[in-house]
Amino acid sequence: MEIILLENIEKVGDKHTIVKVRDGYGRNFLIPQGKAIIANATNRKRLGELIRREEATEAKKVGVYQEIMDKIKGQTLKIAAKAGASGKIFGSVTNVQLAAALKEQFGADVDRRKIILPEEVKVLGTYTAQLDLHKDVKGELQFEVVED
Repeated sequence: MEIILLENIEKVGDKHTIVKVRDGYGRNFLIPQGKAIIANATNRKRLGELIRREEATEAKKVGVYQEIMDKIKGQTLKIAAKAGASGKIFGSVTNVQLAAALKEQFGADVDRRKIILPEEVKVLGTYTAQLDLHKDVKGELQFEVVED
């Protein structure tokens, strides 16, 4: 079954792409959840309009994204984590924790999927994450993992 994805789905594809999935997965999960539509002739024609509409709404958000980048530029985000005597933390720091800390410390509401960690964070120290807020607004986020 060919479908058009309406959002990014891990291990399936990106938003607004036409992908082939098993019939049951598409019919019983993706389509009823509103994550995809059937890729018939009508919907394929509508795909261009969907992409244009999405780009227009994203273009309006560029100013907001730029404000967020200006707000965190030169700042270091503090993440508290429980750690052992050797400095190794219990578990790891994820992009979900970074998004929550950004909202708490700087008032910046960033989607967790827009924060990219280049490596696993399992030790106390200073790290750099990539922020991919928009195709025109990208930057770095400095964060420090400190003992709780």
